[in-house]
Amino acid sequence: MAQLDDLAFFQRLAQAGSLTATARELGLSLSAVSKRLKQLEARLGVTLASRTTRRLTLTPEGERYLVRGAAILEELAELEEALGAQRAELSGPLKINATFGFGRRHVAPLLSCFCARHPGVESTLELTNFPLTPGEQGVDISIRVGEPPDSRLVARRILANRRILCAAPAYVERMPRLAKPADLAKHPCLVLRENDSDFALWRLTRRGAAGEEQAVKVSGPLASNDGEVIVNLALDGHGIVLRSWWDVHAHLESGALVELLPTWQGVRADFYAVYAQRRHVPLRIRAFIAYLEQEMGRRVPPLPATETARQGVSSP
Repeated sequence: MAQLDDLAFFQRLAQAGSLTATARELGLSLSAVSKRLKQLEARLGVTLASRTTRRLTLTPEGERYLVRGAAILEELAELEEALGAQRAELSGPLKINATFGFGRRHVAPLLSCFCARHPGVESTLELTNFPLTPGEQGVDISIRVGEPPDSRLVARRILANRRILCAAPAYVERMPRLAKPADLAKHPCLVLRENDSDFALWRLTRRGAAGEEQAVKVSGPLASNDGEVIVNLALDGHGIVLRSWWDVHAHLESGALVELLPTWQGVRADFYAVYAQRRHVPLRIRAFIAYLEQEMGRRVPPLPATETARQGVSSP
């Protein structure tokens, strides 16, 4: 039906946020997208959006058409999915957002395997420095550190993770005394500059002492906005790094890096798959999240059960 096509078109238009972006996503000319919006408004007899080629702002009527239209399309998708459940075939678009390092290393390979099993799924993986909220720019699932505060979002933990304080054996052999977190101020620390965060403030918690946390201002002659670069600098013996378990566990196991300050540990930084809370969550979204939960633990070994350090380095 033409009305359903119009609803779907307007959903894409609102998610894209501009006529130009919609034209690019649909593979149409800008004039064709503009013409279709005008035809839709003429049929409804209302103005749905004020627009330029770069930005689209919905009118109150447009907001109502968007919200009610989404509910109608969702009910239709639920009906079709229920009727086709016997085939057990996944299909439809799936847009995922993740950070660059974790997205490249782990989300991308798993998405590749998932789509090979379900060729009917049309997926996009968008990597960004800042996490996108589900619904923003058409994102279905956001892979992020920590649970979001928004109660309208559902968060499923896919990986238990903690930041680890470590350095290469070559640096450990010559490093100054390191007995407590405050001593880090005397060491060259390899800091990650990203997301406008206070990158030079490292937070550590004492093992076995609930709630005891220390924040240490660190510095060093080398820094980067890329986590892989930071780890490589640590492997080359340039100083101390505070990086996630998922990123350094293989180097710790091989001995290329050594965990430091065995009585202290970095704060938790668990990864979650976040999606919008709604009455009907498409099967492809639920299936991919379940796949992440199942497979991520096979790619990254679990944190030690007692979360005790490997043989670290400290002075009495």
